Amino acid sequence: MPFLFYFCSMTGWVYKSTGSYYTVKTDTGELYDCRIKGKFRIQGIKSTNPIAVGDRVDFDLDQSTDETIGQIHTIHDRKNYIIRKSVNLSKQVHIIAANVDVVFLLITINNPTTTTSFIDRFLVTAEAYGIEAVLVFNKIDTYDDAALDEQLYLQYVYSQIGYRCLRVSALEAKGLEELKALMVDKVCMFSGHSGVGKSTLVNALEPGLDLRTASISDSHQQGQHTTTFAEMFDLSFGTKIIDTPGIRGFGVVDMEPEEVSDYFPEFFALKESCKFNNCLHKEEPHCAVKKALEADTIAWSRYRSYLQILAGDDEQYRGDQYAEERRSL
Repeated sequence: MPFLFYFCSMTGWVYKSTGSYYTVKTDTGELYDCRIKGKFRIQGIKSTNPIAVGDRVDFDLDQSTDETIGQIHTIHDRKNYIIRKSVNLSKQVHIIAANVDVVFLLITINNPTTTTSFIDRFLVTAEAYGIEAVLVFNKIDTYDDAALDEQLYLQYVYSQIGYRCLRVSALEAKGLEELKALMVDKVCMFSGHSGVGKSTLVNALEPGLDLRTASISDSHQQGQHTTTFAEMFDLSFGTKIIDTPGIRGFGVVDMEPEEVSDYFPEFFALKESCKFNNCLHKEEPHCAVKKALEADTIAWSRYRSYLQILAGDDEQYRGDQYAEERRSL
């Protein structure tokens, strides 16, 4: 009697990625462990991970053995994705998540520190790939007067640009209802440095998940990685949330110099007022952005981030530059 192989073609959403294995959830709720069939090249992207959490995929389910493993063979067109340069492979990029409705960037003034350079690089990428970004200032219950002043100043800077800003405390359940209201019926992503409280905040929103958390390293005031791989969870109030590993640095994927300012909304709004159409807002005469900067209607921290991105400076912002940033604010 010949040996029969049974294959079943299915479609689902990628809920977890470990780099070699993927957990895919079908529309009827079944979870399957899957691998990639062959090599994928998506839209010419040289990425370390051709498939990301949030991708819609087709896979064949091999039921010929006791172990059921899916083979992913097709990735559906993406609505969008958020991407950054890989830490150790500068010529490659890493897709953090795909098909995201809104990304929440968690920010802490200290414990650990989130620099404006990091915030701006993240926002530029979100703008470039068409993803709504919301800034979430977490751990507000821990701030002294100086940290609170800084937090309120940053909130003012980014809210003036047009970004929605929230103030929350996962531990004291402050601001959670306002956050939930922005998440209902959407695919959301939490991102930020290790230790800013991403998993703790998810636990506060959905206590039953009980995601693993860890304290901050006292010696370096840096977070410890508790989320190792990106993973998506279904929440009880009609939301899908993608919890991502902490990001130390955020390398902006190559952009042409003349398009960088388009992803700074306050720069883009002044672009038509510059004398030259190709103005890079550096040494050009009659630059509307430089005039706004001198009039203090554009934040110097934003302009500095812009110049760093123009210069392709992916290393400077990774270092401990926050003291300098604070002095210039």
